[in-house]
Amino acid sequence: MARIYISIGSNIDRENRVRAAVRALREQYGDLAVSSVYESEAVGFAGDPFLNLVVGCDTEQTVFEVHARLRAIEEANGRVRGGERFSARTLDLDLLTYDALVLDEQGVQIPRDEITKNAFVLWPLAELAPMTPHPLSGQRYGALWAAYDKSRQPLHPIPFCWD
Repeated sequence: MARIYISIGSNIDRENRVRAAVRALREQYGDLAVSSVYESEAVGFAGDPFLNLVVGCDTEQTVFEVHARLRAIEEANGRVRGGERFSARTLDLDLLTYDALVLDEQGVQIPRDEITKNAFVLWPLAELAPMTPHPLSGQRYGALWAAYDKSRQPLHPIPFCWD
């Protein structure tokens, strides 16, 4: 059984897409640890703000099976591939970590480099797993967040209704 963390982001019909993603992930993986929901500005392009969060769960699926399942959930929620890398998204699901695995093949990068680059990934991950070490640096997510330059990317938790 592997412990995985998945980031969720949306800036198109964002409340409904975030709810749909969490529902689909619960159907697939059962109990989820769910971070707070954060609002962030679009990174890399001018666009509407995103809602972001991270969920954690356990799975017996392989890393490639999880990756394929996340892509299917994105597509079921209107995600269109092939556009610009930095653009509006109905739903963006990224497998951040898979236990302590380090992998970069077949289009799958574990751990995702966004963990240490983007506040909207690191803060919710640190909220869920503050004592868990990053597979490459060995630094704990809580310590990484404490040291992060928070002036780089404005981010704030928001109240979120799950109904």
